[in-house]
Amino acid sequence: MAGLDPTLNVAPAQVSHVHLMGVCGTGVGALAGMFKAAGFQVSGSDQNVYPPMSDFLAASGIVVKSGYCPENLTPRPDLVVVGNVITRDNPEALALAELAIPYLSMPQALGHFFIGDRTSLVVTGTHGKTTTSSILATVLHSAGRGPGFLIGGLVQAFGRNFNLGGEQFFVVEGDEYDTAFFDKGPKFLHYRPKVAIITSIEFDHADIYADLEAVKASFRKLVALMPADGCLVAHLDDPVVRELTAAAPCRVLGYGRSPGLDWQLDQVEIGPQVTTFRAIKKGALYGELRSVLPGIHNSLNCLAVTAVLDHLGLTGEEIAKGLAAFAGVKRRQEVRGVERGVTVIDDFAHHPTAVRETLAALRGAYPDHRLIAVFDPRTNSSRRRVFQDAFASCFAGADLVLVREPEPLLKVAIAERFSAPELVAALNARGVVSHYFPRTDEIIEYLGSTCETGDVVAILSNGAFDNIHTRLLARLKD
Repeated sequence: MAGLDPTLNVAPAQVSHVHLMGVCGTGVGALAGMFKAAGFQVSGSDQNVYPPMSDFLAASGIVVKSGYCPENLTPRPDLVVVGNVITRDNPEALALAELAIPYLSMPQALGHFFIGDRTSLVVTGTHGKTTTSSILATVLHSAGRGPGFLIGGLVQAFGRNFNLGGEQFFVVEGDEYDTAFFDKGPKFLHYRPKVAIITSIEFDHADIYADLEAVKASFRKLVALMPADGCLVAHLDDPVVRELTAAAPCRVLGYGRSPGLDWQLDQVEIGPQVTTFRAIKKGALYGELRSVLPGIHNSLNCLAVTAVLDHLGLTGEEIAKGLAAFAGVKRRQEVRGVERGVTVIDDFAHHPTAVRETLAALRGAYPDHRLIAVFDPRTNSSRRRVFQDAFASCFAGADLVLVREPEPLLKVAIAERFSAPELVAALNARGVVSHYFPRTDEIIEYLGSTCETGDVVAILSNGAFDNIHTRLLARLKD
């Protein structure tokens, strides 16, 4: 079986027709939209073609073929973008090799065609990438800077997760996940960072990283990539971030809650509608800032954005106005609806730290309400035992926890898999009332019959979770 020719891993001088494999993924689908908006002929293929991405692609005039086969490369495209869901034995990838068509990964294509020579603002870290990059893009837009961006979540201010933008700035969520089957390095190495944020560095993505040291090795490469005239905005409360950025070849602006940093978070007050905090720059009050986002972690995200924008020359007034106007991101503490006085919230949290911080934020925003956490372990890491003990200590902010049985990782030995019943037993032993459910239907029925006015239901999952949000609201209404 012949593999892809590495000499063809380039962008041709002339490109008219681009074909994207794995086009229904969030990032690749957004890239397809950018190619279309830039005037290219665009086609795509995917194994699972379904809404909402299929609707978006169809509305954009992008022809998507269901399933992978050699015929999808007819008529012959000038360039093929290979998403990271594609394996080397995929029939379309085999045909790509046989036809000797130039190809790029999604990050390579984004860097070449859309970031280019613009000032690339790359947001990285284990947690908070989507929210932080969304805030950054929104505040730049509010200040009239018209940024391009590609982000892993739908930004409320734009109603989409990408924008071609003007010639000055490009904001990109810098994912540490691998790039493609022919490039196992992290995506963020292709994004040409001039300014980068590092929010945190913890172990995650157990399917591609062996341990924390492997994660750190990827971030070391990012730090080494920074140009001498660049800037790293680093969360130096995090000891791993502090360790790795000490070797940066560029300016480092530290932010966090610790005194003595370039940017310090101070006096955070979380209310039901707004969070306020004081930003301290080099020991002096920079300003009191406001955001609709609850939680210390979100205030830190806002502070990181403030540090970047101040570095880029925006005024304090522009930054404060943009932060206050930021309307949020889909699937990040997003209120999906209120029925019978029960508030249903959707959040992407799936790592123990993210779960803990999200519940702490919601506890601060809804201090006098019963907080019910519904947890759906879905990622490759959360379905392994690597976080079994850590999950038992991160739900203390909830009054009640419901845990769904995850789909099993069949390629992982049973002894190495996460156990939902074991987590429920550990939480109950800690005094956190918890219940185990084999199916989503049972969770919906339990909540529909037991929720009371004033309850807040936080649904924590990085997947669709069987459309639980809409179905639960309908059940509550009935």
